[in-house]
Amino acid sequence: MSDPTEANGTASADSAEAAGAAGGAGGRRVRVVLVDDHRMFRTGVQAEIGRTDETGVEVVGEAPDVDQAVAVITETRPEVVLLDVHLPGGGGVEVLRRCAALMADTERPVRFLALSVSDAAEDVIGVIRGGARGYVTKTITGSDLVDSIFRVQEGDAVFSPRLAGFVLDAFASTDAPPVDEDLDRLTQREREVLRLIARGYAYKEIAKQLFISVKTVESHVSAVLRKLQLSNRHELTRWATARRLV
Repeated sequence: MSDPTEANGTASADSAEAAGAAGGAGGRRVRVVLVDDHRMFRTGVQAEIGRTDETGVEVVGEAPDVDQAVAVITETRPEVVLLDVHLPGGGGVEVLRRCAALMADTERPVRFLALSVSDAAEDVIGVIRGGARGYVTKTITGSDLVDSIFRVQEGDAVFSPRLAGFVLDAFASTDAPPVDEDLDRLTQREREVLRLIARGYAYKEIAKQLFISVKTVESHVSAVLRKLQLSNRHELTRWATARRLV
């Protein structure tokens, strides 16, 4: 059961405005909502960037799923939302869809920066098409993340270096990407596990990276093999490599 405080912002828009521009980061100030389904990750990010006097970042709310994310974002009206791609309730794209009016507000736009473990092209392109201003992976340092947040607040587009090419390629083409019916059978979490397995990660390493148990990893691998009609991880790796998912 979700913590009842997760769906509530910790400061209102009015009180933040009254606080003015004082604080760290050269006097800059930005109000942020953190959306990620892993509590430990949210806690770690808040500890890293939420020292407002030092960073200028004020975390005004957090949420673990789509419904709570939309509620918190609507209530607190942050300048920037750090958004995970894979969330219960429809994923980051669904949050973007339901917050389209907030993004389009010319007076106080809410801008989104995707922060995800996934570096898959379809995930990057999906959230950018949905309206996110950038996409960085969870390997980013705390200082670089703070810098990315302020850049997105100012209207810039921000990407981890190797991800920018995905976006350029996608928007340079007028053709829609082909539909892969086999890949579409997999859930977002199964796709994450698939990519990590194909990259040679052990089950314990995958469990640690995705904040899930080894048993859950094993269940996801079994589901992937069954849905794709494959026999073992070697066949799975070849399958993923052929589709350039690795």
